[in-house]
Amino acid sequence: MALTPGLSRVMASGPYSRYFMFMDHRVVFNPELIRRYDKSGPRYTSYPTAVQFRCAGSTSAAGAGMRESGRADFSEDEYRACAARTNEQSPRRSLSLYFHIPFCDTVCFYCACNKIVTKNRKRAAPYLERLRREIALQGAIFDRSRVVNQLHWGGGTPTFISHDEMRELMEATRKHFTLRGDDQGEYGIEVDPREVQPGTLKLLRELGFNRLSMGVQDFDPKVQKAVNRIQGEDETLAVLDEARELGFRSINMDLIYGLPHQSVASFGRTLDKILAANPDRLSVFNYAHLPDMFKPQRRIRVQDLPSPQEKLDILQETIEKLTKAGYVYIGMDHFAKPDDELAVAQRNGTLHRNFQGYSTHADCDLVALGITAISQVDDCYSQNMRTIEDYYARLDEGRLPVMRGIKLDADDLLRRAVIMRLICRFVLDFAALEREFGIDFTDYFAWELNELEEMQRDGLLEMDGASIRVRPAGKLLIRNICMVFDKYLRLREGQRFSKVI
Repeated sequence: MALTPGLSRVMASGPYSRYFMFMDHRVVFNPELIRRYDKSGPRYTSYPTAVQFRCAGSTSAAGAGMRESGRADFSEDEYRACAARTNEQSPRRSLSLYFHIPFCDTVCFYCACNKIVTKNRKRAAPYLERLRREIALQGAIFDRSRVVNQLHWGGGTPTFISHDEMRELMEATRKHFTLRGDDQGEYGIEVDPREVQPGTLKLLRELGFNRLSMGVQDFDPKVQKAVNRIQGEDETLAVLDEARELGFRSINMDLIYGLPHQSVASFGRTLDKILAANPDRLSVFNYAHLPDMFKPQRRIRVQDLPSPQEKLDILQETIEKLTKAGYVYIGMDHFAKPDDELAVAQRNGTLHRNFQGYSTHADCDLVALGITAISQVDDCYSQNMRTIEDYYARLDEGRLPVMRGIKLDADDLLRRAVIMRLICRFVLDFAALEREFGIDFTDYFAWELNELEEMQRDGLLEMDGASIRVRPAGKLLIRNICMVFDKYLRLREGQRFSKVI
């Protein structure tokens, strides 16, 4: 089913008509194709994905194989070397900072994030003390001329910490990094509306945040009870209204489909309320039920989950409602108004994807701080310690808490460029990659192009010998297209990922 007439009417005649000519934002929902291609695969917030990261001295068989190519060990020294190289580049890249604040007051049963659930607010203090130590250590290895164009607090629940702790954290950041003072950076924070106290949003705006993302998931009381997230409509929408009054430039709302007791009708009611609130962006995530991997999900009854067909119907109805309302499909569960910076970046070919999702800043090195946080600096990825005890111990020794990572080789860099351009732009120009990487595309990727022929026959994409263009029926299945270029996915078995739909 093509879900484009409403969007065409809205954009051709409405306030967004000036944007429509630049990019084909059509999305086609084909149930038969979705069922056939609905398999597990990476979300490609990085390539190689995190399963390829290696600790120093890894003894696994995979690690031994990578050691033979000189790529097994990754430690603090390798990370520091990557950072040093970026300081020598001309021009120097700007920075993106991510802070992981893992604390939550209550556990949401669907959650797969790294978190610490506690009612004791004092538990944040020792963590924030170590986080400030990490800020100092990280700040010392990056040249102060490198401006922070992007900053994000995620979690967990960043608004779990007190107002004074928020001020102290931002003061430490400003002391060791060069933050912008003109409100032109992309400074965002994830907010739980239940944790927003009087004055919280005002303080966040004063600290420099100008973007806000809030979790909603579903307004239906029965669904909320089943996932242990009781959140009133009024308190949620009040946060959105106050954020607008305070001048937050972009407001995102997160929804999840596939939760217990959801139906097309019930989720449609939530969508109608969200659309009436008119957020700038929407993230509509697929709930992946993996109770063996994520313990809180064991408290969700499998028999309460919507059937696979109902779940597909919810997705179809969601896409139809959002496109009729004028939102454009950015990709990978994300929608935005055509004048939002994400949609503009997609049209301009500058959209980027990293561990926080889609981003408008492709020209940044990402420095991530806190437990489990993943940095992307120069041609390497590095991940911090997973447990709070290991994180504290490493910082108490005066060392960066690097646990594992990977330095990309030439093939990784090429395949990353291919995957990221497809996932961000839905088009791949062979000549541009040939100039950048010194390859013959059709020769280098002969196996992959042969594999894509079936997808071309199914109408997911077009290939003409000079480019790959994702067709409207292929946009919802972009992960499948990218997976063809994933060398590690082809070579390794037994990796566990969520379903693509």
